[in-house]
Amino acid sequence: MLNKVLIANRGEIAVRIMRACKELGISTVAVYSDADASALFVRYADEKYHIGPGPAKLSYLVMDKLIETALECGADGIHPGYGFLAENFTFAGMCAKNGIEFIGPPVGAMELMGSKIESKKSMIEAGVSVVPGVTEAIADHERAKDIAHEIGYPIMLKASAGGGGIGIQMVENEAQMEETLESIRRLALNSFGDDSVFIEKFIDDPRHIEYQIIGDKSGHIIHAYERECSVQRRHQKLVEETPSCALTPELREEIGEQAILAAKTAGYYNAGTCEFMFKDDRYYFLEMNTRLQVEHPITEAITGIDLAREQLRVASGLDLEYEQADIVPRGHAIECRINAEDPLAEFAPAPGKIVRYAEPSGPGIRIDSGVYAGFEIPPFYDSMIAKLIVWAEDRPRAIERTKRALWEFQISGVRHNIPFHTVVMNDDVFKSGTYDTSYIPRYGILDRVVEYVKEQKEQGGGAKTAAAMAGVSAFIAANQGNNQ
Repeated sequence: MLNKVLIANRGEIAVRIMRACKELGISTVAVYSDADASALFVRYADEKYHIGPGPAKLSYLVMDKLIETALECGADGIHPGYGFLAENFTFAGMCAKNGIEFIGPPVGAMELMGSKIESKKSMIEAGVSVVPGVTEAIADHERAKDIAHEIGYPIMLKASAGGGGIGIQMVENEAQMEETLESIRRLALNSFGDDSVFIEKFIDDPRHIEYQIIGDKSGHIIHAYERECSVQRRHQKLVEETPSCALTPELREEIGEQAILAAKTAGYYNAGTCEFMFKDDRYYFLEMNTRLQVEHPITEAITGIDLAREQLRVASGLDLEYEQADIVPRGHAIECRINAEDPLAEFAPAPGKIVRYAEPSGPGIRIDSGVYAGFEIPPFYDSMIAKLIVWAEDRPRAIERTKRALWEFQISGVRHNIPFHTVVMNDDVFKSGTYDTSYIPRYGILDRVVEYVKEQKEQGGGAKTAAAMAGVSAFIAANQGNNQ
């Protein structure tokens, strides 16, 4: 078993990993920037090391400094969390060269899956169902136009090295091609250091379904079933649930087998996620995220598997504790990403000092968070405050429990998106389970959030107590005059 792990990340995921380490008797090391000096994850760790100023490029993304710190403190493992360097195969290689276990997949698998072009080629060769398109980097807009005519508009331009919804743009016709292609290439170069762009057929309003996989170094790979991730804005997820309402038992098993095939093709071990688009009972492999996902807790809720624990065990050279037949999902789970952002201003980040913070509790409620009352959310990083994870025996009860938990959640001092989640959980389309990735704009969810906030303001909270309304009241107060 690893003895000491440095967590090369921050916030709630750093706390999450440290908890798994504690249960396995592994010492934990936090690295922190100026902006995170008083953060919860720093307080939680056994050791802490300052690594630079607030901006991530001067702290959490400085690979040499992270390796130097790990060697200084004697850490024999580094867990990258998600985001930052989690899918950076150069960093994983640096860990290996310095005798430090990178708690993630092997470098070769990361390198393959980090290129959407190369990964698509390998998946086609292995027989995995992929989105129609080409497996070449587009050299110029004339070639792009030729390919688009062959495939048929609309098409998607995608950065080969992209992630997190960055570097993806639909093109509806030839007139848009040249400008859009150049824009995506510039963005890709600035964001990922690679301006390679390829073309796929645009699939109108699909569902976004992903499969959790995990494997050990002996070559044993299992899946832990799917997560539905179709409630999105700008290709970024806000609400996830499992199981998906869209899959039959037969499709569920079939896609799971495809996810395992994709992982084996890549020579994969540790945790990862295979992402699929799904429409009209057809599914298409999109990409593989070579890391733990933000929404992994809902998989843990229905399967009982501690994914972070399994990551640490696999990295320590141990075999998985589970066979595929052991994974029997139970109940239904929903995750709401509670962010410091303003749904009334197109989800603009809203960092600031949290004045009041009280989490919901009770049966089936889990909160993953890295904040507390008095903590100031920095402007340099992702705006997540917490993840609300809810489990119940079935989907209707999970929705009702989520509504109750949102009602209890108290956050003031910063704008947040709890009103958005409340509107979603009360929406008939969401309740029916028939939504897809067009859900937010198609059903005017943002306009309904505005209406909800105005109603709460007029009613003064209705039957709710002043304490329970603290979060919504702060949201309303912060957004007066900006409700259009």
